[in-house]
This record gives sequence, C-alpha cells and structure tokens, in this order.
Amino acid sequence: MNRSLGLVYGVLASLTFGTSGALAKPLMEAGWSPAATVTLRAGLAGILLLPIALVVLRGRWHLVVRARGRILLMALIGVAGTQLVYFAAIERIPVATGLLIEYLAPLMLVAWVAVTTRRLPGLVVLLGAAVAVGGLLLIIGPVGGGDPLGYLFAALAAVGCAIYYLIAERPSQGLPGVVFAAASLLGGSASLALVGAVGIVPFTFAFGDVHALGGIVPWWMPLVLLAATTAAGYSLSIAASQRLGARLMSFVGMLEVVFASTFAWILLGEELGLWQILGGGLILAGIALVRAEKTTPSDETLPIADEPEPEPLPARVE
Repeated sequence: MNRSLGLVYGVLASLTFGTSGALAKPLMEAGWSPAATVTLRAGLAGILLLPIALVVLRGRWHLVVRARGRILLMALIGVAGTQLVYFAAIERIPVATGLLIEYLAPLMLVAWVAVTTRRLPGLVVLLGAAVAVGGLLLIIGPVGGGDPLGYLFAALAAVGCAIYYLIAERPSQGLPGVVFAAASLLGGSASLALVGAVGIVPFTFAFGDVHALGGIVPWWMPLVLLAATTAAGYSLSIAASQRLGARLMSFVGMLEVVFASTFAWILLGEELGLWQILGGGLILAGIALVRAEKTTPSDETLPIADEPEPEPLPARVE
C-alpha cells in the first residue's frame, strides 16, 4: 500500500511538473529571463506552502534545525543548482539534447545503487531502463549539435537531478514533507536571487500581457499557476521519493516529459505526433518493469518517521 500510494504521488508530481514548460514559456517569450522566471517560480511556490507548513509544524522548530543540512542541500542543489545549470545548457545546445541528458539521471541512480549495494541490477531493471530511455528518445526527437560546454552543463543537471531524488528519499526524521518543500523552495529562490543580484546570470522581467492559456492574459496569471503547480509538484515528489526510493521515483519522474508534451499540445498548440505517443507508452512500460523487480527487505525504502515512537510506560507496581 505504501508503494502504491507512492506511485500515485509520483504520477501526480510528474503531472504538475509537466505544466511548467507550457506556463513558463509564454513568460520567457515575453522577455522574462530563465533565471528570473525560476527565482519567482520557486519563491512564490514556497510562499504558497508556508502557511500550510507553519500549521503542520505546530511550533516544532527543532525539527527544522535538525534537518537544516538536508534542507540546505535541497535548496542549493535540488531547487537552484539543477535548474541553473540546465538553463545554462540549453543556451548552448538544443533543448532536446539538454532534456535527454538531464533525464539520464535514472541510469545514474541504477549505477549508484549497484555501487553502494555491491550488487548488479537485475535484468528486469536493465531492460526497464533501456525501454524508458528509448521512449524518451522518441518523445524528444533528434539530438546533437551545440557547444561542448553545454554538454557539461547538461551532465551537471543530470547529476543534480539524481542528487535531488537521493535527498528527497531520505527518512524525514519527523519533519513534515510540506515543511521540507517550503523551506527548500524559499532557500533555493533566495540563492538564485543572490546569484542574479551579483550579475552571474541575467535577470530581466516584462510586466505586460502575455499569450498564454489559449489567449492574452496578464503576466501574473501564468506565474501564479506556475508557482501553484511547483508547490504541489515538490511536495508530492518528496512524499513519493520517501515511499518509492530514489531509483524507482526517478523513472516515474520521466513521465514529466510525457505530460509536458501533452500540455504543450493543449495550451501552446505544439505538435503531438504518433512517435510522442509511442514514446510515452514505452516510458510507462519501463517504469512497470523497474517496479516489477523483486526486492528483499534490505532493498525497501526506509519507513517514514513522522513522529518519534513513544517510550513504553513503566510496569505498574501493585
């Protein structure tokens, strides 16, 4: 049941993350820089989650202090760093190439599990990985060309994506997932804003009407929707990773490409052909194969410790 619920969370996370391109692209076409878009996306998402996080936390600030290292890693690598190097990559190489390299993160995690457990992955996992990557190739299409530095940035984005799942799967030690997501998003936004303030990356905004959602709307409308889907996506992805583990969740995360193509077709009118549909089917088949791998108790994800276990009461003395 725990893993089944994790799969539901993972698919919903991919669905919400899949809206990002269709909502962010109109802003960037109107003159927003990628870094400015990501900074406000993460910051507003963190603000949306903050009231919920404070209610759930109920003043237990020691949980935040105890998880400060994990929050910092997620903010700097999972939220800010990965997105920053990905955008740096697609400025130098085709977007399709950057996407393909970044979504090789599941293969990195398969190798990581093999190294850390000193056990080769089963044939079903290797077959699932090959099928899923084949589906990814069908959706993204031809790749190649560009600046070699772009390939380095894309590889760093893939490493960052893999680290994101490794951080997300770690036991919560009582810290509610929504608190972890809110703190990480706010921290990631603050670090990106600092990078922009010192001029490392360009920060440009355009406060006017944009072509989005099938018409002309105010600039803030797609931004608010983008923040809302980001808030939901990070919260659901963290919850799913703790139930499924980093490796399986990284394969489920590949569905983001499928959903992104679908939303781009619905909202932006971009073509969705037979190859994209077949690619989505192959990714689903790859996930099913990885999910079907037989596991031993040592392979299972650690249980989520939402609250410390109460100490037993002393025996009654008559």
